[in-house]
Amino acid sequence: MKLYGAPNPAPNPRRVRIFIAEKQIDLPEIPVDLRARAHKSAEHLARNPVGQVPTLVLDDGRSLSESVAICRYLDVLHPEPPLFGGDAFAAAGIDQWIRRVEFVLTTPVGMFWRHAHPFTASLLTQYRDFGESNRAAAMTAMRWFDRQLGNREWLADDFSMADICLLTSIDFAAWIGLARPDDCPDLAAWHARASARPSAKA
Repeated sequence: MKLYGAPNPAPNPRRVRIFIAEKQIDLPEIPVDLRARAHKSAEHLARNPVGQVPTLVLDDGRSLSESVAICRYLDVLHPEPPLFGGDAFAAAGIDQWIRRVEFVLTTPVGMFWRHAHPFTASLLTQYRDFGESNRAAAMTAMRWFDRQLGNREWLADDFSMADICLLTSIDFAAWIGLARPDDCPDLAAWHARASARPSAKA
């Protein structure tokens, strides 16, 4: 298998790297130069018609994109430790948290990145008022996650793909200027726990 990705701060390739590190899977990553727009090249579009990373190409030539889908596939091949849950209810609960991360937090972070950040100004027509409006939404989302984490160590029963998604979203948000609010002590404690795991440095 070949994994095509990009270095930090790109959050979605990082999700897969953390997952692989947690599973101790030997799967080197082939970097795709996002600044040079290599992810939009004909060669990469043949692997992933959306023109994004990460992309996993199997030995038989089939490919998978979308970070969670790639990790689900690898989880079936390498079931220990179970980062998508050990039974049906746990798996559904982790899915629930992944969707909450992506809809509640990652969406406004992405809209701020696309429409308010100078790095993306040349890539699309920015609507800066709309982009800036997502700053408040991202802060509200982080405060919501702070309340949810008030009585738990991880989003689900154990460290899971949901935590990986939240960690990469929080860290990318900070990198683009959406730092975690100071009034989120439980989110801060969770972030410290997640960041202390060796996989977070993958």
